[in-house]
Amino acid sequence: MKKNQSRQAIGVFDSGLGGLTVVKEIMKVLPYEDIVYFGDTARVPYGTKSREAITHFSQQNAQVLLKFRVKMIVVACNSCSSYALEKLKKNFSVPIVGVILPGVKKALAKTKNRKIGVIATKATIHSEAYTKQINKLNPAVNVTAQACPLFVPLAEEGWFQHRETFLIAQKYLRAIIKSKSDTLILGCTHYPLLKNVLKRVVGEKVCLIDSAREVAWEVKELLTKIKALRHPARRPRYQFLISDEPQQFQKLAKRFLGREIESVKKIEV
Repeated sequence: MKKNQSRQAIGVFDSGLGGLTVVKEIMKVLPYEDIVYFGDTARVPYGTKSREAITHFSQQNAQVLLKFRVKMIVVACNSCSSYALEKLKKNFSVPIVGVILPGVKKALAKTKNRKIGVIATKATIHSEAYTKQINKLNPAVNVTAQACPLFVPLAEEGWFQHRETFLIAQKYLRAIIKSKSDTLILGCTHYPLLKNVLKRVVGEKVCLIDSAREVAWEVKELLTKIKALRHPARRPRYQFLISDEPQQFQKLAKRFLGREIESVKKIEV
């Protein structure tokens, strides 16, 4: 561990709001840690963009966080974790954690019939990152993957109880239900907000995997390993940075974070 590394913040970036579900879980698991969050709201959504664009944006986002001397970076975006994680690890010296592997490990531990469903953005599904990671760890598992692009705007609009959301979910999840998957990975950080409607559609017996929660434990495990945990019994400091529309971000943030954000700073990328 470098001198004073434990006092540095955890850096987290996402294309917009969704990564706040990861921050929420990190706050629970590591209540004394400082966190610097960057949401690239000027260029959201990433889920419909090319591999090249997502990789380029990811590197810029990491550079933003490194200006704040973070001790590690959490890539709280499934599209970025799918396409850019290995390049980020190669190009930057700080520890970097993505959202895919923690969720995959949990899903493999939970499935009983070796059938796992994955729902995510188009970019994440097209990357086949989840399928490849699952089959790398257990080739015997059957994976059914489905892109659900409308879930992101529905989550941001707060349409959790609307009939329209239920009907869209029924259509999207048809293949997952047909596959008899007993475990479903929520492969986008927006999707945990739709847990109730997803449960209604797939049924109570299907185990939903919230990657955000698994990422938080992975972060704790890594910081413990490198002896960089912050000393307890202190008040943490949280900074929220975005690239556009701070008022809109602040307005919607409570839905994802479960608490009010006092201030949001707009910065140039």
